[in-house]
Amino acid sequence: MTEYTLPDPVVQTEGARELARDLVVIPNRGVQLVPNIGVIGGTHSVLVVETGMGPGNAGTVLKFAADYAGGRTLYLTTTHFHPEHAFGAQAFTGAATFLVNKAQAEDLATKGPGYLGMFRGLGEPVARQLEGVELAIPDIVYDTSYDLDLGGRVVRLRATGRAHSKGDQVVTVPDAEVMFTGDLAETGQFAIFPWFPPHDTDVSGIRWIEVIRRLAAAGPRVVAPGHGDIGGPRLLADVRDYLELLRDETWVRRDSAMSEETIVEEVRALMIERHPEWAGREWIDKGVGCLCSEHAAV
Repeated sequence: MTEYTLPDPVVQTEGARELARDLVVIPNRGVQLVPNIGVIGGTHSVLVVETGMGPGNAGTVLKFAADYAGGRTLYLTTTHFHPEHAFGAQAFTGAATFLVNKAQAEDLATKGPGYLGMFRGLGEPVARQLEGVELAIPDIVYDTSYDLDLGGRVVRLRATGRAHSKGDQVVTVPDAEVMFTGDLAETGQFAIFPWFPPHDTDVSGIRWIEVIRRLAAAGPRVVAPGHGDIGGPRLLADVRDYLELLRDETWVRRDSAMSEETIVEEVRALMIERHPEWAGREWIDKGVGCLCSEHAAV
């Protein structure tokens, strides 16, 4: 992974934005390794989506959520196990019920320690936020779907199956037509492929395309991506179009027996030409590597 330097990956609750009645997002403000964080209210309970990186950030989120809840019961969920999304859950212990899908719980337990070490190597600001991390054990683990009644509002938690990770989860608020996608979608950034063979090869470009097609077809009014600006249905369509193009351009070259190194160079140049304003160019190479691997299996 590219070394991360500045600014610090710090969650700032000032400027929290209301997306619908009793539903706000703490925006990531374009800061790397800070996710968009949701706070969703009902008459008797409030659900927090994402923790921020480490117990310090999560403590900030918890204070905001507790103040927002005003005595209502707190729940916590995370869209997947990666550090900036889930490695602050310990701060919610005793204050909120932590629930995730089975595949994500397994990711957190089996891969969490390795990711903790990897992210600590990204630079001092990240390592500082990860000081004292203890990987939390979820209170509730569901298989593929869970409907959480907050009181007059039901929030749908759905495991998507393997895509960006094995344990991806999408959180939707049907009455407000709001969807939290985690890193299945980003705004203004090339899709993040955590393709690190032989250590981690769970990401699947093929499955990701299937998942993002379903999400785009659902047509939510508001989409809160893992990182980047809040958007609408066009955001999901843009991610779908990019992933399909990445697959097609990679596979047509793979069919010609071109070397993977040459494929990476040509596809990277094409994607940057198509989206010169997008961040995260280093993830193009990872995406090509993943799709080259999947091409052999098709």
